[in-house]
Amino acid sequence: MSKTDIERWLADLKRSDESVREQATASLWHSWFHQKGVHGAQQLLQAQTFLDAGQVGQCESLLKSIVDVQPDFAEAWNRLAVLHFVQKDYWGAIADCQKVIERVPYHFGALHGLGLSHRAVGHYTAAIQAFRQALEVQPYALVNQRLILECTAQLE
Repeated sequence: MSKTDIERWLADLKRSDESVREQATASLWHSWFHQKGVHGAQQLLQAQTFLDAGQVGQCESLLKSIVDVQPDFAEAWNRLAVLHFVQKDYWGAIADCQKVIERVPYHFGALHGLGLSHRAVGHYTAAIQAFRQALEVQPYALVNQRLILECTAQLE
């Protein structure tokens, strides 16, 4: 994965052709999961397996050990954010999403998650800002448009 590939995929997210957008989305997710090679991707899959099996403690322990050893592994931080969100630890999810975005500013998943987390704690203005940032990367993501409207309604 080169810088050119990423730039092309980001441009493809803005194209009108849905199949091109879907391929770009899949390519970006693949690149994030494989940032640390096959072993890193396997660790993330193991964490998801723990979570799916209800082994939350093991999932969290594994993800924390990954980010301790490889603090630049953005997707490990994102998986930790997802875990914290699922546990209703929205402030933890916000902190983790911010770590992802520091490392990968165009990570639409973390931007979306940041918006969801801010919304969950009633910070609607911050949520709207995060959803707008996600839309800058992925303008056809209708869910973010809908969430902006919902959060805007909460401000009135």
